[in-house]
Amino acid sequence: MPSHRDLDAITIDALGTLVDLNDPTEPLRAALRERGVERTTEEVRHAFAAEAAYYVPRSHEGQDASSLARLRRECARVFLVDLGADLDPDEFARPFVDALSFRLVEGARGALDQLRAGGLALACVTNSDCAFPDHLDQTGVADRFAVVVTSAEAGAQKPDPRIFAIALKRLDVPAARALHIGDSDSDREGAHAAGLAFEPVPLATLPARLGL
Repeated sequence: MPSHRDLDAITIDALGTLVDLNDPTEPLRAALRERGVERTTEEVRHAFAAEAAYYVPRSHEGQDASSLARLRRECARVFLVDLGADLDPDEFARPFVDALSFRLVEGARGALDQLRAGGLALACVTNSDCAFPDHLDQTGVADRFAVVVTSAEAGAQKPDPRIFAIALKRLDVPAARALHIGDSDSDREGAHAAGLAFEPVPLATLPARLGL
């Protein structure tokens, strides 16, 4: 693997690499209960899994306010249909999104600071809708990133290399001087297709692996 001396930038995947999703089950149960719908923990978890299966391959469709609203409405609909809950998806889309929150993975904050201290520019490159920067703001590390690029902005999801090309252009760094870290095959395949080196998670150990 390359040394930090061989690199000018690191691109970082979001979910599973930089952040994890907090369990939304109880917030969702509470939102349902407020609307007169009682469901078990297992029922809500099953419905959320159905929603996630719908959302993940379509996340890049939420490209602006109107398309994001449509995507969120459809995600709420999938969730409610799986539960057999007779609620309006338009109305439930907001509380559904409000039930979602993220936390940094262990060691992420320190790793970001070490990478920056080593002179490396950071970009977050994520398969998600256009609202992801708002979630990143809530983690308290948005200011560590020079660039944030979503698949919604790129119009394609990893492993399509376009998302990496956008990040590298904004960083003004050639692919040969960049490395991507992620937790999935799409991260590895996309990075290699774009000409970047690749390292797997965990983020916490990346500075040491690079010799920092």
